[in-house]
Amino acid sequence: MIKLLHLITGLSVGGAETMLFKLLSNIDRKAFEPAVLSLTDIGPIGREIRSLGIPVQALGMRPRRPNPVGLFRLTRRLCGDRPDIVQTWMYHADLVGALGANLAGGIPTVWNIRHTDLSVQLNKRSLVWTAKACARISPWVPARIICCSEASRRTHESFGYASEKMQVIPNGFDLLTFKPDAAARLSVRQELGIPERALIIGLVARFNPQKDHRNFIQAAARVAGHSRDVQFLLCGDGVTWENDKLVQWIRSGAIERRCHLLGRRSDLPRLTAALDIATSSSLAEGFPNAIGEAMACGIPCVVTDVGDSAWIVGDTGKVVPSGNSEALAKACLELIECGETRRSELGIAARCRAEDRFNLPTIVRQYEDLYTQIAGQRSPTHLHKTAGIIENP
Repeated sequence: MIKLLHLITGLSVGGAETMLFKLLSNIDRKAFEPAVLSLTDIGPIGREIRSLGIPVQALGMRPRRPNPVGLFRLTRRLCGDRPDIVQTWMYHADLVGALGANLAGGIPTVWNIRHTDLSVQLNKRSLVWTAKACARISPWVPARIICCSEASRRTHESFGYASEKMQVIPNGFDLLTFKPDAAARLSVRQELGIPERALIIGLVARFNPQKDHRNFIQAAARVAGHSRDVQFLLCGDGVTWENDKLVQWIRSGAIERRCHLLGRRSDLPRLTAALDIATSSSLAEGFPNAIGEAMACGIPCVVTDVGDSAWIVGDTGKVVPSGNSEALAKACLELIECGETRRSELGIAARCRAEDRFNLPTIVRQYEDLYTQIAGQRSPTHLHKTAGIIENP
């Protein structure tokens, strides 16, 4: 059995954290023994992973604050548990995990990177600096670098990461959970007081500058001016009526009565299946989970041309430039005006594309094959050497 330690910066709700949960929900527990270690805290995703019967612990490090004590504690943990592979998620975990795994005797590490934009305009400086440090050591440290998208691979290759170590494994989607559901369409409308015949355009995304909610709200106001029977459903961390900035944008567009701000929800498959059109208004993306999940539910999508969004959607939806609310609104109106039959046809095509390319068991198998390959490359002498480091941590 291969012992895997997944080291992640934190376990709040996000794309990397969600993909980790999906991977662990489906990994072969007869062949792999996984555990999870967060640099910061447990968080909601950590609690979900624990419900799978997988150990989850946290080092309690302060976010974005380098701490030699935390590195020492990680190294002791690695020496004590002696995993066969350390899989790291996100830049800070990539850097700290690489250092700790080498101090613990050269445990193979696999990095997982998700970003497609490393500009200081859209990222904290500490993140950019950490990514630069990872790029410098990438030729020597990780055994493999997993990118969630081709766009992410290209970005990091140009940033100085070792291209020969990169492998693209896209996000996968649970097609048994995210699926077309006519009952959800009715129940969500009843819950929110939306007329049964009204169309719903949705945005599932946490409130973050990269998600560009302002772009979506401006587009929504344009759509509302041309279509009386459309309403807008938004959910994700920070997407509530207590968010003064978001509410100000909504009021500026005079669409308060058309918007439903639901915050974080645990019933995303139901909410997504209730939509008529799903959107991504982002300025930057790697591989957006919300779009793949909408496609799995048979919902046509309008996405901005960032990351791998255009490739994910293919010819089953519409692609527009980022930061252009007029283009976003026009694409949504085109899907409204094309009628229910055409939207249904696009939704069926989207579901088929998700089945062919992003079915979760197929994606999990790619991770498993990679772990098996790396574990098989470790010599008995190397394993013995690792096991002998710090006998009494």
